[in-house]
Amino acid sequence: MAEVQAVKSRDTIQLISHLLEIRHSQQMADIWNVGLNLALRISDLLAIKFSDIDEDKLTIHESKTGKKAQIILNPKSLSIIHRIQQENPHHIYLFQSYRNQQAINSPAKPLSRRAVSKAFASIGEEIKLSLGTHSMRKTRGYHLYQSTKDIGRVMRMLRHSSEGVTLRYIGITQDDIDSDFRELVL
Repeated sequence: MAEVQAVKSRDTIQLISHLLEIRHSQQMADIWNVGLNLALRISDLLAIKFSDIDEDKLTIHESKTGKKAQIILNPKSLSIIHRIQQENPHHIYLFQSYRNQQAINSPAKPLSRRAVSKAFASIGEEIKLSLGTHSMRKTRGYHLYQSTKDIGRVMRMLRHSSEGVTLRYIGITQDDIDSDFRELVL
């Protein structure tokens, strides 16, 4: 599996959202937009239940680390979440699978990681970018780093334990660091 990238252009971020909506579904565009704002791993993003949200705060236990994460929801995320909840008041999961509704006695399930991966990959092919489910998390980290230049802050947001891992994860290369030294003159 090819390594996916952070999306570095804000215009491309918007284009991906638009293409996901028109080529796949509003639900896929919502996953992209909420995922960008929460910086969660896809397994944790898809597992969000409406009961995990209290006003403007999301509380989850990360599946990979088992750690409890509390995330304040920004206005964009809240707007999308409220719209989804109004449109689907009977849903348990934020991104609930519609296929599961066909099985009357089956419990509700979230959308599958595979379905999201396929949709993202197809848009990535269309725009010539290695796009996957981790792209949302990497993109959030990249843009936070670009706006703050505070790798410690990015590490805490992504809940990483090493600066080197975080820099590699968000796609910051030695060339980027060298450029920062050249451009920032005091």
